[in-house]
Amino acid sequence: MNALRPSLLVALILIVVDAESQNGKIIEQSLYHLHDSLLTRMEKIIPNIYLINRDVNFYHIIYLSDGLKVKGYLAVPKKEGKYPCIIYNRGGNREFGKITEASFVRGIGELSSMGYIVAGSQYRGNDGGEGNEEFGGKDVNDVLNLIPLFSQINAADTSRMGMFGWSRGGMMTYIALSKTKKMKAAVVGSGLADLIKTLETRPEFDSLVFAQLIPSYTNNKINALKERSAVYFADKINKTTPILVLQGTADWRVPSDQVLDLVKKFYDVNQPVRFILYEGGQHSLAEFRNDCISQIENWFNTYLRDRKPWPNLEPHGD
Repeated sequence: MNALRPSLLVALILIVVDAESQNGKIIEQSLYHLHDSLLTRMEKIIPNIYLINRDVNFYHIIYLSDGLKVKGYLAVPKKEGKYPCIIYNRGGNREFGKITEASFVRGIGELSSMGYIVAGSQYRGNDGGEGNEEFGGKDVNDVLNLIPLFSQINAADTSRMGMFGWSRGGMMTYIALSKTKKMKAAVVGSGLADLIKTLETRPEFDSLVFAQLIPSYTNNKINALKERSAVYFADKINKTTPILVLQGTADWRVPSDQVLDLVKKFYDVNQPVRFILYEGGQHSLAEFRNDCISQIENWFNTYLRDRKPWPNLEPHGD
């Protein structure tokens, strides 16, 4: 096989470098508003929804990730100031569980109104975006490439960044935290932690999700699932990022045993973590929404906004 001509090699390198330098660049941004009729319905769940809608600007965005145009959402407090930033990782796969105008406001509106800039990705290939989703493969770059995106927002304090993921978004959060040290705090709700165990309770995932989304899955099944399962790389997750883990005992989508396994691994490797198990809580923890919101806000306020240090994990005291 002939070696590449020097000029061609240089051209290829420049293409790669240019694509990397463009990561996170916002190429489209449009403000959206929820209709009053929808706000009225949402008020039954979120009593302060009108205040949230008044205090926060919500946007559709398209940004670049590995040269692909990826769709997402952005929330920015209206009041002038400098705000810490949070990356929100959605659950589901493909169009199921994708972010919508209403779900973005419902999911992170209260958090943003408390003084946080929040950006969330649909992941590549979804909602009309370019590329192909890989369920925890190269699409993790769509999460990581939101980090440079914040530098384009005048109100963003990029020295204070955190991450928040739910369900499959929890899996994306764990993988991302094994690749970056920039997150000052993270929250994971009902997060996938062991995809091999997932096949035991949801065998349909084998052919309907994993085989369709994970590249070369059939020939590399076990390794591919382990690479996406935090129970197998708990020691690789950044130790300076304290993680709040929320889980319900009545969750059939992500049974609590796989989350308990991960939390035990976190304790074994001295990962800063706080674990809250809600008795009878379903996957969304809807029955405990108010407490969850309070716990999430307190976590980010403490370790992200106020930059307080994590307590000493070594045995000590009387």
